[in-house]
Amino acid sequence: MKADDAKGLKDLEKENATLKRLLADAELEKTALRELSRGKW
Repeated sequence: MKADDAKGLKDLEKENATLKRLLADAELEKTALRELSRGKW
């Protein structure tokens, strides 16, 4: 693996981690809104 390939992989891994975090946040918000709409609060 070349240095450029390794850097590109590292960048993709970083972006992937960011996207996973955003998705997890969105899922939490969706769950909270669903519970609020059902009157669980």
